[in-house]
Amino acid sequence: MEKGTNCFPTCHTIFLAWTWLLLLSWCCTGAEITCRSCSSPSPSWPASSSRLRQEQRSPPPPRGLRSWPGGRARGSAGAEPLPGGEPGGRAGPRGAPLRSAGAGGGAPGGRGPAAPRSRRSSEGRSRGVPAAEGQRGGRAQARGPLEEGRAARLRGAEELRLSSTTFALTGDAAHNQAMVHWSGHNSSVILILTKLFDFNLGSVTESSLWRSTDYGTTYEKLNDKVGLKTVLSYLYVSPTNKRKIMLLSDPEIESSILISSDEGATYQKYRLNFYIQSLLFHPKQEEWILAYSLDQKLYSSMDFGRKWQLMHERVTPNRFYWSVAGLDKEPDLVHMEARTADGHTHYLTCRIQECSETKRSGPFSRSIDISSLVVQDEYIFIQVTAGGRANYYVSYRREPFAQIKLPKYSLPKDMHIISTDEDQVFAAVQEWNQNDTYNLYISDTRGVYFTLALENVKSSRGLEGNIIIELYEVAGIKGIFLANRKIDDQIKTFITYNKGRDWRLLQAPDTDLRGDPVVCHLPFCSLHLHLQLSENPYSSGSISSKETIPGLLVATGNIGSELSYTDVGMFISSDGGNSWRQIFEEEYNVWFLDWGGALVALKHTSVPIRHMWVSFDEGRSWSKYSFTSTPLFVDGSLVDPGIETQIMTVFGHFSLRSEWQLVKVDYKSIFNRRCNKDDYQTWHLHNQGEPCVMGERKIYKKRKPGAQCSLGRDYSQTVVSEPCVCGQGDFECDYGYERHSNNQCVPAFWFSPSSLSKECSMGQSYLNSTGYRRIVSNNCTDGLREKYMAKVEKCPGKAPRGLHILTTDGKLVTEQGHNATFIILMEEGDPQRTNIQLDFGDGIAVSYANFSPVEDGIWHVYKSAGIFQVMAYAENSLGSDTAVLFLHVVCPVEHVQLSVPFVAIRNKDVNITAVVWPSQAGTLTYFWWFGNSTKPLITLENSISYVFTVEGMNTVTVQVAAGSTLTQDTKEIAVHEYFQSQLLSFSPNLDYHNPDIPEWRQDIGKVIKRALVTGIPDEQILVAVFPGLPTSAELFILPHKNTTERRKSSEADLEQVRKERFMEHSYHLEMGYLTSPLVDSSTGHSSSAMLMLLSVVFVGLAVFLIYKFKRKIPWINIYAQVQHDKEQEMIGSVSQSENAPKITLSEFTDPEELMDKEVDTRVMGERHLMSLLMVN
Repeated sequence: MEKGTNCFPTCHTIFLAWTWLLLLSWCCTGAEITCRSCSSPSPSWPASSSRLRQEQRSPPPPRGLRSWPGGRARGSAGAEPLPGGEPGGRAGPRGAPLRSAGAGGGAPGGRGPAAPRSRRSSEGRSRGVPAAEGQRGGRAQARGPLEEGRAARLRGAEELRLSSTTFALTGDAAHNQAMVHWSGHNSSVILILTKLFDFNLGSVTESSLWRSTDYGTTYEKLNDKVGLKTVLSYLYVSPTNKRKIMLLSDPEIESSILISSDEGATYQKYRLNFYIQSLLFHPKQEEWILAYSLDQKLYSSMDFGRKWQLMHERVTPNRFYWSVAGLDKEPDLVHMEARTADGHTHYLTCRIQECSETKRSGPFSRSIDISSLVVQDEYIFIQVTAGGRANYYVSYRREPFAQIKLPKYSLPKDMHIISTDEDQVFAAVQEWNQNDTYNLYISDTRGVYFTLALENVKSSRGLEGNIIIELYEVAGIKGIFLANRKIDDQIKTFITYNKGRDWRLLQAPDTDLRGDPVVCHLPFCSLHLHLQLSENPYSSGSISSKETIPGLLVATGNIGSELSYTDVGMFISSDGGNSWRQIFEEEYNVWFLDWGGALVALKHTSVPIRHMWVSFDEGRSWSKYSFTSTPLFVDGSLVDPGIETQIMTVFGHFSLRSEWQLVKVDYKSIFNRRCNKDDYQTWHLHNQGEPCVMGERKIYKKRKPGAQCSLGRDYSQTVVSEPCVCGQGDFECDYGYERHSNNQCVPAFWFSPSSLSKECSMGQSYLNSTGYRRIVSNNCTDGLREKYMAKVEKCPGKAPRGLHILTTDGKLVTEQGHNATFIILMEEGDPQRTNIQLDFGDGIAVSYANFSPVEDGIWHVYKSAGIFQVMAYAENSLGSDTAVLFLHVVCPVEHVQLSVPFVAIRNKDVNITAVVWPSQAGTLTYFWWFGNSTKPLITLENSISYVFTVEGMNTVTVQVAAGSTLTQDTKEIAVHEYFQSQLLSFSPNLDYHNPDIPEWRQDIGKVIKRALVTGIPDEQILVAVFPGLPTSAELFILPHKNTTERRKSSEADLEQVRKERFMEHSYHLEMGYLTSPLVDSSTGHSSSAMLMLLSVVFVGLAVFLIYKFKRKIPWINIYAQVQHDKEQEMIGSVSQSENAPKITLSEFTDPEELMDKEVDTRVMGERHLMSLLMVN
């Protein structure tokens, strides 16, 4: 039996070691050791958070459901080294925590460690911390030794002693984790792997392997046999052959496995080219293994790990399963959830040796939500989110998937599969208005139609963040469940004897431990029990029962108006929960010995102990036995997995720094003889005196209380049963019906009884519900059975009604050129006799004779962007119906550029445009930010008019949303009260050297500014070179910062400067090492232009050299002072005249148009175009 052990530090007056042992492999001892999947046959069920998820055995992934946890999968292979399980792929016996064994199958926590070894504290601790640390519930120490208060009830005053031996694992005092395998089946071999996990490094740094061949009396250290330098991290055992052992090395040092076929006596080492995160053994074939790697790849081996073959990449963690015998055709079939090449998650199946892309199949044609696949017993569950709501699908016995039907106004935000036993599904659903509670639903046999069984079942989170639903199934008797329900902020325990149809509170004991009467009247006072599992796999848990002794339950709880987490004691029931007795005033671990004929109890305490208590009369009296001469800090106990050997091993430490102490306790001596027929009695199962439970009268044979005899290997439980006549209590309300106060099932306000016939065609038959259905697994006969049975009726013809169109991903946006898949749903009608037509809105339409071809969706590819009206039309001989969907088809925006004026006038409208590439991108949304504004202006147009009210540099940002893509551009605008500008043009020769990129325009702008500006402050001059051809520019003369109050005179000064500087005089433009006169283009200066003919070649060459070698010319990198971090794309300014036309970037694409616009924009007095003559 494998268990992992973790310990984490606490401190108090005495600092002593305390180790939490984690069960790592099959729980084959036959003991009722409570752990997540190896426990008493019926613990509460843990489930992970969100999204059809099973509880993780690997390190928690980056989250989010997610939404549906799975349970244990009886058909999936036992997930080594999961605690618990049985051959055949069950991860635990019935009622065990439902963690689908196929889900990763790795060790608890995957490659990650458990908690570190703790130090004992004399104080108690809060619930939820592993019980191995000491006591639960944050209680103080004992209210007094139990034996002192109950001395009269103990048999004998002398100390009784059990036969025991103690062995110390010398040299392992520093090791803070351990894994134990006790193969059982009368084998004397025990394997223990201890290791030191460094939490700073996140890896194992030391390990030791120990082996015992005498049931734990002595151990041999095997480090030399596996390699002195080999550091081991995990121990695995084949579920079908306990002699086959597999050890895993720590991946931080090397990736290898060690294989043994003789119960760990010898090993062979094999190196791997991948790192194993978890293993999954086949439920029947001992040599077949699936391995999940750290890089999300799934490998298979058919020779117990000696050779591996890659099956699939991008497999979802914990979402792969072996085939289920009797349901899947091939024994080597693997169910998996993986991401395919299209980036979506799909449910795939393939055989381990034939898993190429062409050999894989998809039982569900559409993509599914990630981490939603659960293969469990006869059922397969998946989740698909569409239209913002999660839809759940189920396949029963590998039939086509059907959508799960919850009550109409059940709007789940989380869903967990609790159980799939006995051809029925238990599911816990968290509704939209719940936070720490779930509603319990039960299904019909096919797992499609669910009805409410109990509201507001308490949930909590385990130490690993997993969701725990506080629901417990009593072992050995079908139909009996316990649940903790929240009512008016109080937690109360309820019990049902008919699978959730009726619930009632637990009756408190009549007397306390001292024999005094207990005053507790229903419904104001009752018994409440803790239904959570212990986080320590070596403790018995807060509640336990055993299939071999039906009707016997032991639990932690309290008497009062609600469940308490502090004032707790131990209670026992011998009649299946009808009546209860208190056995201890404090918390104890209680185990069943010898088929449940005896009970052994160890106290939860933070001080060392040397005694245990044994009862032979179902807890009515207890005998005190010593099991060690030296008090021991108990970390946990392990009951022998065999039957004949009758051995228990207690793990602990004598002190803080001591080695692991393994105490072997042989309790054969306490049974003085073998049981005979006179030692048995019969017990009649009942429910508050009613002998019929689940439609049967059952009589069990069990050992008489007080008979101190052993049952032995040949013990067989005898059960006599006979069916009962069907009564009202044997039927529950069918889907869509609710039970009223008169105990009658009537249709819910949202349900139409005729809707169940919508999926059948005219001429066929269907079962018309009477509003009742017999409880699954109920065996009653006659009576009301005929009255309440569903009646076979002919399918009526119906006109189509409730037609809907959805996309598979629930989105109303798709990309041009990509597949868009439409789903057509019809609430009522005859699917086989209804024609369907779908018009995609782009001139293409398809028609089908019935709904069969459209069940998996209709694909279509849009070749252009836009908004399309998709319309579905359904028609049969009785009527028709239509549905419409508006689909946005977009083309991803590659680039956006703001077209803004370089200078604007304050308090005047400014036109701003966003130019998008490609231009045919469909319907886009534009978000505009101005200045420091935190709220954008939103438009559907690519241009906007805005008024700037603040002088200076103003920032403009635009974001363009196209489907799921978002692009952005930012520009700056200089805003002033007034300014003067001069348009500049260049000879065509310059266009030859113009690459039309922003960097070139920036550099040319600097050259122009240096050439034209003399005697004017740099901050008053801006030069904007326009994009496009022919090359043109605009020069801006800005007012001085301190002349705002003298606007009129300053404005006249600017005009004077413009005339004097650029109209009356000649200038030379320096380009490289040449000079060129720059003059007005009037006829008076034509002679100067003629002089330029002699240097035309040199000027053209200079322009070319400036562009090619501009980075090497020191002065060429000087920016205008208004150009901060990013030089702007410069366009025509906004003039001071309100009637002046506005220039945008898009208007300069055509050279001829550009020349016309230059003339039109001269609105600030007479402007003369100046030319830079560049002559050939």
